[in-house]
Amino acid sequence: MLLLTPFPGGVTAYVSLVSCPVTASAKRIHHINFLVRDLDEAEARFRRMLGLGESVREALPARGVLTARFAVGESWLVLVQPVSEEGEPARVLRERGEGFFLLSFGVDDLEDAATRARDAGARFAPEQARTGLAGWRVMDFDVAETWGDTLQLTEE
Repeated sequence: MLLLTPFPGGVTAYVSLVSCPVTASAKRIHHINFLVRDLDEAEARFRRMLGLGESVREALPARGVLTARFAVGESWLVLVQPVSEEGEPARVLRERGEGFFLLSFGVDDLEDAATRARDAGARFAPEQARTGLAGWRVMDFDVAETWGDTLQLTEE
């Protein structure tokens, strides 16, 4: 379908409206992770900057990290401190320093969302879901698909 859009000055834009299928069934931003070297200092800083309340602390031994998460509306802000030299969070902290680590999209059904994404040509690395904080099930898109940043799907 072609849409004609008039603009001031007599200019008309021709816009093609294309139907795009929803592939990953993303419903919202589930959580955003920031890598930090000092969890206590980072918690205090984010509380000051954003007026956040209490956090929920949790260790994730399989990833070699300690975390603190804050509810922000319907999403979570997660601070991640590597406590091991091994693993992806520690590697990224060494290479890029503190700051943004990953963005996660909430889905109702992880397997269905991953299948839809794969059918649309997306790749995941690793291919299997893993357990994250609070028992969340997560799958990371292959960073080659996401311009080098970590994007993931999360099912609570």
